[in-house]
Amino acid sequence: MSYQQLPPQLPAPCIIDSGTIINKQDMGRLLTSLGHVRYIHTIDGKLKNDGEGRLLEVFADPHRATIIANQAIYLNVQSFDYLQLNQSPEQQTYFDLIQDNRQLRLIPLSNPLQDQGTEQINVEALEAMVTQVLHAKWDVQIDDDGECPF
Repeated sequence: MSYQQLPPQLPAPCIIDSGTIINKQDMGRLLTSLGHVRYIHTIDGKLKNDGEGRLLEVFADPHRATIIANQAIYLNVQSFDYLQLNQSPEQQTYFDLIQDNRQLRLIPLSNPLQDQGTEQINVEALEAMVTQVLHAKWDVQIDDDGECPF
């Protein structure tokens, strides 16, 4: 009886506070938690742009661009080869998105733990709107059922 022995599987990576992330889904999951950030854009180590903005969308699409304009950031993880996760000497985490000689550094200015209360309010508001829409739909259905055909 012969059987083919499978090679042993390596464990999934475990990155804590620093490391290199190449998986686009992992990059997206990590970046999605960012809100208000300071960004520093360099090419060949020379400063091209810097400022502050709010990360409004993180996505992976090879046909769409990463866009930073008017303090809004739309970040396509496909625009970068990898993400380098680092900590400053003050223990502040920052994210370097690297593509060839281009680097986009994102430094969080908001704390996801503090933003959690705001997010909860938004979830509650969304639930209230969905409830109103459902009630309106049920009212329309009841009105339609109550009409007499002539």
